[in-house]
Amino acid sequence: MRASTDPSVPTAERYRAFARVEARGMSASYERWAAGVAADPATVALIDQLPAVKRQPNLVFSAARLNGAAVREYPEFAAWLREHWSLVVATCLTHATQTNEPGRCAVLLPVLAAHAGPLAIIEVGASAGLCLHPDRYSYRYRLAGDSESAGDERMVHPADGPSPVVLDCAVTGPVPLPERMPDIVWRAGIDLHPLDVHSDADVAWLDALIWPEHDDRRSRLRAAVAVARQEPVEIVSGDLVDQIEALVSRAPAGATVVVFHTAVLAYLSEQDRNRFAEQMIRLPVRWLSNEGQSVVPGVLERLAEAPAEASAFILALDGEPIALTQPHGRSVHWLG
Repeated sequence: MRASTDPSVPTAERYRAFARVEARGMSASYERWAAGVAADPATVALIDQLPAVKRQPNLVFSAARLNGAAVREYPEFAAWLREHWSLVVATCLTHATQTNEPGRCAVLLPVLAAHAGPLAIIEVGASAGLCLHPDRYSYRYRLAGDSESAGDERMVHPADGPSPVVLDCAVTGPVPLPERMPDIVWRAGIDLHPLDVHSDADVAWLDALIWPEHDDRRSRLRAAVAVARQEPVEIVSGDLVDQIEALVSRAPAGATVVVFHTAVLAYLSEQDRNRFAEQMIRLPVRWLSNEGQSVVPGVLERLAEAPAEASAFILALDGEPIALTQPHGRSVHWLG
């Protein structure tokens, strides 16, 4: 579990780790805010009024922005937080970090497309289900690195033509890019508190969860919501460990069941992560995980060497690492 999401870690250290590992290079605003909180005992004391599981930086910062906090320097943010703390508390207690980034589909698609035959896909920690529509988006894969093909692009579109949602992803490594969309015949999700793409309030929360500088993700969210509204997907309410077996049993006969998740297991206890991993090994499914480096049991240990980027996710199939990914799907490095 990352320090920023671990409720047993002191608040100052959670924010210090968030600034150093997760926000650095991705959000200058959140890096400043998190570093400021870590060095500010008064704000730490304020945040410590929340239950430990609700003190995580991404939740507190998103709750503040949902309630009108402007993206300014830390002293102004700290003053705003003190003045509006009751609003932030109310939002933190009734919401969770349910970032629903469709861009992550760009690193999942090549794996899904490599499976022959009809697929039944299940996302655990599905939020509003935007990642359950990988075959409804268009993709622009850009070949990176030092090869002769560096700079080349490949577009992949849905069967009925280009999508209003275009996901960009820089690619290095040996895995072939998909030539076609996967044949998905059934899709469903699980979430503790599913969000509704038809609810303006839920969509506003999804928007607040996007980090301040990421305007491209904000535009993509709106486009992906419009796509999802055209094809509602069932998202079962409940704990993923308790619900997954029943949902797998509902998948249509003859379909390959793929259970996937991205940036979800970090919010589970170590015991529940181990229980879920055992279920994935036992059930008749392919298991596709895209998580922080020390989150999925056994995956980091199977890498030849630790990733150079501390923020990189590990994409694994059935517990075997196959790629390193940027947390929001902007790039993927396929392993040999």
